[in-house]
Amino acid sequence: MKPLVDSLYKGIVTVVFEKIDTGEIRTMPCTLNKEIHKQSMEIRAYSSPDTVICFALDKQAWRDVRVNTIKEWYEGMPKEEK
Repeated sequence: MKPLVDSLYKGIVTVVFEKIDTGEIRTMPCTLNKEIHKQSMEIRAYSSPDTVICFALDKQAWRDVRVNTIKEWYEGMPKEEK
């Protein structure tokens, strides 16, 4: 997951994952770049190597995602659905 975390610190990343409670597929634009999220709280450590903590830009809140639920991720904002 190091490439994902490195990309999160660099800029905006879209993470597509399955929500544990509902099984719904969620597409979340997120970041760890302080210039983008401008939050006073900075995440310095992860609670588990199985979890990625990031700032969800669409919800304007911190979220954690279990690594084993991630379907795909890519740099940039979500791709338009066709």
